[in-house]
Amino acid sequence: MGIPGEKKIKIIETNANFEREPLIRPFGFKGGAMKEIWQTAALLGSENGYRKFGICTQNVLWSDPTVFEVHSESASNALMYNITTRALQMIEGETFSNPVQLQEDILDELWEYGKKITGNPDLKETFILNALVGIDNAAWLLYCAENGINNFDDMVPVAYRPCLSNHHNKVACIPLMAYNIPVQEIKDTVDAGYFFMKIKIGQAGTQEEMVEKDMKRLSEIHAAIGNARTSYTESGKLPYYFDANGRYEKKETMLRFLDHAKKIGAFDQIAIIEEPFAEEKMYDVSDMGVRIVSDETAHTDKHALERIRLGYSAIALKPIAKTMSMSMKVAQLAYDNNIPCFCADLTVNPILVEWNKIVASRLNAFPGIKGGLGLVESNGHQNYAQWDKMLTYNPTADKSWAKVNKGTFVLDDDYFAESGGIFEQSPHYAAWFPPQI
Repeated sequence: MGIPGEKKIKIIETNANFEREPLIRPFGFKGGAMKEIWQTAALLGSENGYRKFGICTQNVLWSDPTVFEVHSESASNALMYNITTRALQMIEGETFSNPVQLQEDILDELWEYGKKITGNPDLKETFILNALVGIDNAAWLLYCAENGINNFDDMVPVAYRPCLSNHHNKVACIPLMAYNIPVQEIKDTVDAGYFFMKIKIGQAGTQEEMVEKDMKRLSEIHAAIGNARTSYTESGKLPYYFDANGRYEKKETMLRFLDHAKKIGAFDQIAIIEEPFAEEKMYDVSDMGVRIVSDETAHTDKHALERIRLGYSAIALKPIAKTMSMSMKVAQLAYDNNIPCFCADLTVNPILVEWNKIVASRLNAFPGIKGGLGLVESNGHQNYAQWDKMLTYNPTADKSWAKVNKGTFVLDDDYFAESGGIFEQSPHYAAWFPPQI
């Protein structure tokens, strides 16, 4: 799975820490709202003296809203952090060959542990994967240090290289428009050069109230930006990306939304609709006339295959939420089935934006988008109260490829040579883990 002659790596030190980052305003979706986001870090040290840490942005509401509903926001975050610390306990003293194998060794046992501490026998596997992001990133960095690897292309195991073989010179930056974002702000974002935006639907209320609100919202948005133009689509019109977060209970209700889109002339601009239905709704979506995307429901490669068989025709990868290891598996499965992928956000910090972008820049270009672009969502700048301060934690924040330029990240040769800076360890987080005496 990895490189020939890869070393056996023994973990002799582990540690973790976290800080709470406040949001500008409550961030509402899936019927709930977050007021802060916990940033965690996990350290792994090997017997050869290497010490590497990885960063994680927790999102309980996204990964399993039932945990968020039952517990307070702080308590639900503490439960996810507990999963992280339990995983570190499990792997300390253990030996691994590569991070994919390390994750496979602990995932099922950790999932059972998560069910117990949350009191939720139906706990979603994504909750566990979200908790493992920092550990997995640390494991990849440790793996690279031990094997003398200093480039992402060489880091990718041979089995997953086919799906990550591109070097796009641009990646579209996808901002997020939540329920409470004014339509004028959406228009201003388009005027600033952004052309592929994620718009939340599935608003609060009964199913009837929800679809009425969503249709009204679509009408307002289409009236504001429907005539805007972009050079990145064949039609010259903006592609619409709607995310329902599983709020639609029936297929017929989603078809009402789509019929309304046809009525107002917006249907042909709908590029993707993400997760219209809850996970347990195993609807065949191949006859809906639009590209339906799996995100939360593609917990693992096994679940992704289930969705592909149900007619889902794109997958939102989340290396920053479901781990790099699992995302490589899902990306290769999608590639083998000719299913396009892009990278969605979790309102992550600036360092994790780069971990997401490093994958987005190597996936096949997304259908319908001109210029051979990858797609990556990044909405942290819209939601964190201290985003500018968080930028200073990223050692490569001053690089041109770390900044958005008219709705895209422009990636030059230096970007690929430096692997987006993911191998550089942030002094801010490094201070959490002083060397052992």
